[in-house]
Amino acid sequence: MTSYISALIASFRSDDEGQGLAEYALILALIAIVAIIALIFLGGQVSKILSQVGNSV
Repeated sequence: MTSYISALIASFRSDDEGQGLAEYALILALIAIVAIIALIFLGGQVSKILSQVGNSV
């Protein structure tokens, strides 16, 4: 019975790698969402600035 509990605890400890990967994926998704929202709201201004830079070159 003790070996079964020890094996069960060991299996939970080995899942830490997957949890860390999931956290990094969530952070990456959050950064992507923030970048998309920023482009939606600032897209016109960025386009205007890039056009001015292109025209001056």
